[in-house]
Amino acid sequence: MEEKKKNLSDFNSFKLPSLQNITIGIIVSEWNDFVTEALKEGAISTLLEFGLKKEQIEVYYVPGSFELPTAAVMLLEAHPDIDGIICLGCVIQGETRHFEFISQAVATGIMKIGVEYASPVIFGVLTCDTIEQAKERAGGKHGNKGVEAAVSCLKMLALERKLK
Repeated sequence: MEEKKKNLSDFNSFKLPSLQNITIGIIVSEWNDFVTEALKEGAISTLLEFGLKKEQIEVYYVPGSFELPTAAVMLLEAHPDIDGIICLGCVIQGETRHFEFISQAVATGIMKIGVEYASPVIFGVLTCDTIEQAKERAGGKHGNKGVEAAVSCLKMLALERKLK
């Protein structure tokens, strides 16, 4: 039985920490920018919707998704005042195994950085079989992964503050 597809960006409201003194870094891959720019806009609009001001959001660009983990470490090292990082990228299956290597390396790298720094470093990277799938997850019928990543970041910040 096939599962009914839905908008994956639907979420329930939740209690947020004070957003007055937080800064979120968004790192965006330039590769597949027709998708990643939509992800970035979704993330920014969500953060603004939940009360952040534009000055609390810093956007940085990297050449491709593979560079996202390195940039996240660079950002955490250069700006220890960053409260959370959202990594946005898009890897689309091609004719070789390159897709598998990039996807796995990026996912593992982002996860390791979050654990190592005990800081919200969010995986907002699409790993799709086709361009159509990527578009459907960047503002199409399945929502916007950038929105989901922003909500994840805010929820992790809320958890972090609760635990402190």
